[in-house]
Amino acid sequence: MGQKGFWRGLLRGAEKFVQRIPMVQKRLEAEYAQVEQLVRTKIRPKVESLPRFSALPEQGIPHAQILEWLQQVHQVEAVPWQAGRVSGTVYHGGEALSAFLTQVFALHAHSNPLHADLFPSTVRFEAEIVRMTAALLNAPQTDDPDQQVVGTTTSGGTESILLAMKTYRDWARAEKGITEPEVIAPETAHPAFDKAAHLFCVKLIRTPVGDDFKANLEAMERAITRRTIALVGSAPSYPHGVIDPIPQIARLAKQYGLGMHVDACLGGFILPFVEQLGYPVTPWDFRVEGVTSISVDPHKYGYTPKGLSVILYRGRRLRRYQYFTATDWPGGLYASPTLPGSRPGVLSIAGWATMIAFGKQGYLETARQIMQTAIALRKGIEQIPELKLMGEPLFLIAFTSATDKVNIYQVFDQMVQRGWRLNALQRPPGVHFAVTARHTQAGIADAFLNDLREAVAYVKAHPEEKGEMAPIYGMANSLPFRGVVDEVLRRYLDALYD
Repeated sequence: MGQKGFWRGLLRGAEKFVQRIPMVQKRLEAEYAQVEQLVRTKIRPKVESLPRFSALPEQGIPHAQILEWLQQVHQVEAVPWQAGRVSGTVYHGGEALSAFLTQVFALHAHSNPLHADLFPSTVRFEAEIVRMTAALLNAPQTDDPDQQVVGTTTSGGTESILLAMKTYRDWARAEKGITEPEVIAPETAHPAFDKAAHLFCVKLIRTPVGDDFKANLEAMERAITRRTIALVGSAPSYPHGVIDPIPQIARLAKQYGLGMHVDACLGGFILPFVEQLGYPVTPWDFRVEGVTSISVDPHKYGYTPKGLSVILYRGRRLRRYQYFTATDWPGGLYASPTLPGSRPGVLSIAGWATMIAFGKQGYLETARQIMQTAIALRKGIEQIPELKLMGEPLFLIAFTSATDKVNIYQVFDQMVQRGWRLNALQRPPGVHFAVTARHTQAGIADAFLNDLREAVAYVKAHPEEKGEMAPIYGMANSLPFRGVVDEVLRRYLDALYD
């Protein structure tokens, strides 16, 4: 084809594309409307019985009436997770613990660790949470300040990751002169790293994973430049529940003089006990030389109230880059260890109370029950020929379709119709189920597997039925233009708060 023919063909293709724009836009608007409708029909009606307040009431509502409304909400929202039909999400330590923590909340509802002079006990309890967590993760016992493992409590895994990335940014700027920092993370690492990169002007380099869904070491090493400040690994990753090759990533980090962060938000309070029970667990904690920070959430498998995470650093000097201080403010001297100023100290106090109430044996026994249930689920899924596992699951089990004749998102929809709340995955398509203590109740695993077999059979027999979530995830998984998917998510958030 000559040059004229090439340009003629290109222009003809562009013309056809322009002609299709109205049709594409119409389809997209239909997809957006479907998302908004999903919120309005599936989420909002659950609380429609409550009165709406768009302004403060003229007179205060009696306490008894408010409590009655809140009881109605509780009855609607608690049933699915109490019945053990929700993947992860609610990490419940039992009714006795809940009753105990209610008393703790009543005693310390006004605690604020920003004012350490007024609430010194809260700061002490936070320090003990950090020390207990560090000991759980095999922090070395040493007087060397460069090897001591220290940290702070935070409001959740996202804040822990944000603080770690902010810390490495400031460390690299101060000690290495890096002003355009880059962090390398596998594509399966949590989106909190993207949020941190966005907020702190750090370039996040995403690298591929292998067929086992673990970080590809060669790809990570190829991505290292003079601007790289840290590498990231997960223990385990949220999508597939597999542990990245942390020892090898840490070796790379040490070789190049980089930070190495392990995101153990999901696994930090169960993997140590899974290992004690004799299950094979890839080394990932402070026993691994080269690991310089770990984020871990007691509010997951540590069963503390939501709103408690821990960020740990190898070396007291590194932690100081996390702090914020203001020395010239007319209001006085100001120092804050984490992102918020005022914080609800009761969450830390209740977390401390939970940890010492459970003790090692309590966590060990709960982990035993979870792993027994997870193994039963894994074996049951492996016996369904239309499905296959993704990676090497421990307590979080990801699976996908083993045949083109079964759309995994349609299976997902069918499980929703049967009362289950699972997590949909993309790139590649899949579903995961994070096993918690609620799923160890008698009959839950059998009910899940029975419903899963029925869901697969139904999808095979009715492939034309698209369901509600299948079209949305199918579109998100296939569209190369991520801006469209971004708009879908923003429409979803708009619909929630409108």
